[in-house]
Amino acid sequence: MPVDTTQATHAPARRGSIGPLHAKRFDAAARGPLDGIKVVDLSRLMAGNMLSLQLADFGADVIKVENERGDTLRAVGAGGISTNWKVYGRNKRSVCLDLHSTQGITVVRKLVATADVFIESFKPGVLEQMGLGPDVLHTIRPQLVIARISGWGQTGPFQHKPGFGTLAEGYSGFASINGFADREPVLPPIFLGDMTAGLSGAIAVLTALLARERKDAPGQVIDVSLFEPLFSILGPSAANYALTGKIKPRTGSRSTNTSPRNAYRTRDDKWLCLSSSTQGMAERLFRAIGRPELIDDPRYATNVQRVQHAEALDAIVGGFIAERTLDDNLAFFEAAGVTVGPINTIDQIVTDDYVIEREVLVELPDEDVGSLPMHNVVPRLSGTPGTFRRPAPTLGEHNREVLLPLLGEHEYTILERQGVIVGP
Repeated sequence: MPVDTTQATHAPARRGSIGPLHAKRFDAAARGPLDGIKVVDLSRLMAGNMLSLQLADFGADVIKVENERGDTLRAVGAGGISTNWKVYGRNKRSVCLDLHSTQGITVVRKLVATADVFIESFKPGVLEQMGLGPDVLHTIRPQLVIARISGWGQTGPFQHKPGFGTLAEGYSGFASINGFADREPVLPPIFLGDMTAGLSGAIAVLTALLARERKDAPGQVIDVSLFEPLFSILGPSAANYALTGKIKPRTGSRSTNTSPRNAYRTRDDKWLCLSSSTQGMAERLFRAIGRPELIDDPRYATNVQRVQHAEALDAIVGGFIAERTLDDNLAFFEAAGVTVGPINTIDQIVTDDYVIEREVLVELPDEDVGSLPMHNVVPRLSGTPGTFRRPAPTLGEHNREVLLPLLGEHEYTILERQGVIVGP
């Protein structure tokens, strides 16, 4: 049975702005459904860490292999704290090696010999130059699942080009449809390309592990680009263009698929979002705002017609909303069974009853600031849920714990003295 890591009390709100969140504790003895799966992670920044986090949260033993500078993600945070590392480095162990040395690569090979999964995010060709190409790794460990993350993939004309998520977000067409028609394309303010690649990569790793188990098959190589997973969530863009010859315009928060759907300003200068994506919901909305005649109006009778006249319809709906405060609007539309919700900022989210009661955010102990809020394990499994086993490690924190059993005291001491194993 999984270990219950919930404490009986709630962590106190800090600075009067967060909580009270459900407090959790790290339990090194906790076990998840991926217990027994060992992952060697040489990736850097977001995509690889997102991938390995999914595995770590559900019990895999993720060993981050870092050089003396550490994962670049350690430098990303706020208030002088590496918040990104604390969130995406949790449940992992860290060893620090000189990866430019022959001895350091030899240690990685020894780690691989005991591993089920290997993750890397170097530019294509670099892994081979290190002497760790898939042919070498599969000679050491035929069952190994190798996840290779790069900007543009391991093949194709862009394979050797550097690629960050920003470039994928632009090249994929995402930015071209994001924003308003009379303004510049908008790149996302989050690591969207990296996150979609990390999640896609995690699914692929689990699929490969399942195939290995069911078919008694050898391991395989997973080619994850930042571009392709992001392009895949853009839906039938190519099909729509092929059928119509039209390029999807930027429409702000308005949808080109359903109407009304938009962000609307309230009387107290706040914002709510509303979506009427079914015929029944649109008709319910029209009745609620006292405009039942719109149901039979030829401009608004069907979804196709509503989309064609979205600007005029938004003026009607937006005018009704603008006369009322956010709270009044939410209460009114909820009573009418119309799908609306607030557009929250983070200060509202961290004190929201839904977020707190469902434990979307939890409070975990932190050696630097006492405790720190972060997202819970996602998704939720009823029988084999994820766990919190350990906080994000300091650089090289688990050198001895991981490498001493692998190398023995004599070799470990020599490599440590030579600077191949870099001390914490």
